[in-house]
Amino acid sequence: MSKPLGYTRTQIGLHWAIALVIAEQFLLNEPMSEAWDLVEKGQVPSFTLMVFGHVAGGVLVLLLAIWRISIKVKRGSPDLPENESKLQKILAHATHGFLYLLMILVPVSGLSAWFGGIEAAADGHEVLTTVLLILIALHFAAALYHRFVLKSGVMERMLKPES
Repeated sequence: MSKPLGYTRTQIGLHWAIALVIAEQFLLNEPMSEAWDLVEKGQVPSFTLMVFGHVAGGVLVLLLAIWRISIKVKRGSPDLPENESKLQKILAHATHGFLYLLMILVPVSGLSAWFGGIEAAADGHEVLTTVLLILIALHFAAALYHRFVLKSGVMERMLKPES
């Protein structure tokens, strides 16, 4: 199978949709934390629109990530720039791999905590969410580095579909 030169409209749309939903998840974190605090005290929290938004957002991230991974498995992804060092390529592949993994594990741990009442899943969700935030920041910084320092065209692949 030959490597694609860029991403499809669907892949680009999924990338940005997942990014927006994850951003929404961070905005709705406080109401969810407050609801979980009530659960830990043995109380029943009210299922508010904000809590529903966080739960639904987690399910949406999970579904969109699975869709995105399935396309990547079938279609492949473009090669990294040839002039990148071996270390840069290893870091890029590792970062992307962990981002995909976390887009699965964070929602699964949150759903396990919320619907299963599993406190260890809630603790794991909190740690995994922090790791996800750090990786997103690294991913964003690397994209900007490619755009403005290396001028490699990597960022443009996620802005303009392959023709």
